[in-house]
Amino acid sequence: MSESSKPLVFVVGDSISLYYGPSLEAGLGSACAYARKGGIEAAFRNLDIPEGANGGDSGMVLDYLSSLLSQPSFQADLLLVNCGLHDIKFATETKELQVSPEAYRQNLQTLVARVRERGIPLVWVRTTHSVDEIHNPRSTHFHRYAKDNEAYDAIALEVMQAGAVPILDLRTFTHHLGEDATLFRDHVHFTPEVAARQGDFVAGWVLGCLEAKRS
Repeated sequence: MSESSKPLVFVVGDSISLYYGPSLEAGLGSACAYARKGGIEAAFRNLDIPEGANGGDSGMVLDYLSSLLSQPSFQADLLLVNCGLHDIKFATETKELQVSPEAYRQNLQTLVARVRERGIPLVWVRTTHSVDEIHNPRSTHFHRYAKDNEAYDAIALEVMQAGAVPILDLRTFTHHLGEDATLFRDHVHFTPEVAARQGDFVAGWVLGCLEAKRS
């Protein structure tokens, strides 16, 4: 099978997806072509300040996808999208969330509508959890709170369910991998072992989804 004839899986996500991306790509194997928002090197310079392949908050993801979708040449068989962890950054100086719940909902609704206009199959990847006691002592300029993470996850589920968008439940899968103290490599990112298992899980879900579409 030529590379051009393979189904294309395109990923737009935050730094969690940067870590599980290699395992995802390997898991897709020869069955699919894999691509993502470019700029891996820039993204890893500072994962807390999204650049390059790090999609960032919902406004950044919406802007990027709006530009991408405006290109007639862009096509994908599955578009995997996630945002949320950057939206819930709570600035310790201003005491404000980076993106309000209302703006987050509107951004996701607009995103769903624009992808639908292009007829590209969209999949929402649920945002992974965060733990106050692990995250906040290690992060001085901003905090993340589990209550906001849960609230924004609920907003995303409402929007995606209303738009009949399939949901890839990476959140629940990751929760079940072990005790929180053993999962994280830093304030919010996961150990290499966890990231590898996340990538395998996403790959299996994607392959199953594509197989179901063919049958």
